[in-house]
Amino acid sequence: MSALPPPETCDFHGLPALRLTAPDGATALISHHGAQLLSWIPAGGAERLYLSESAVFDGRQAIRGGVPVIFPQFGGKGKLRHGFARELPWEVVAARTGKDYATATLRLTDGEATRALWPHVFVAEMTVLIAGNRLDMELEVENADDKPCAFTAALHTYLRVQEVENVALQGLQGLRYRDQTDRNKEDTDRQEALVVEDELDRLYLGVKKPLLLSHPGGGAIAMEQEGFPDTVVWNPWEKKCAALKDMPRDGFRRMLCVEAAAAARPVTLEPGDTWFGRQTLVAL
Repeated sequence: MSALPPPETCDFHGLPALRLTAPDGATALISHHGAQLLSWIPAGGAERLYLSESAVFDGRQAIRGGVPVIFPQFGGKGKLRHGFARELPWEVVAARTGKDYATATLRLTDGEATRALWPHVFVAEMTVLIAGNRLDMELEVENADDKPCAFTAALHTYLRVQEVENVALQGLQGLRYRDQTDRNKEDTDRQEALVVEDELDRLYLGVKKPLLLSHPGGGAIAMEQEGFPDTVVWNPWEKKCAALKDMPRDGFRRMLCVEAAAAARPVTLEPGDTWFGRQTLVAL
């Protein structure tokens, strides 16, 4: 039996990237910059992630779209808004193709620049695995310091849709959420399915059940998360999208972010402890 080809290193808009190809034809593209997943095409399917046509690939700022890795701070203002992990180069530490999957792991460790922003010694690893119609993404953080650390984190997943006003997101009914468009006012989602009709920025608390994103044109996605207790659902809508220099004015129509997050309460790690959060997507 011939050996399976290893994942391919390539150049994507001037940035080094890793292209995974599973034996069944599923593919993924991961930028070394930010350990950011930029593309996921299930076996026999079409692209499922939204990558902005106006995204900037300068190796300094975050790339708009795909799955930015948010660490060690979700949201907030100042130098740590959405953390620094998405703006730094990560090292590929493992990449292989199996008989029915392809996977890669990238690593980020602290340095002088990160400690100036967040004074902790850490090891973060982002692992991506594709197989058939399934995508697994896992963020693992180790506290390598001699003192406790606390952080928030998320996988800021941009899902590609045909028309955002036609999608329905099921699985959030009965959950409390903070409306970040209305001063974090708390409410309960009473709808059988969430539909997008305006700017949307909600932090759902205690999400334990799978979610289902569907729309009339097909291409549903089932989502499940582990380790991440919260889910953020975000769409900037027309006005805010127009103010984003790295998105086309109508880009909001073709995306919906459904983010696995640990955002409502910080994760606290004692020295030597490890935490992980995982998000799984299944194309239907």
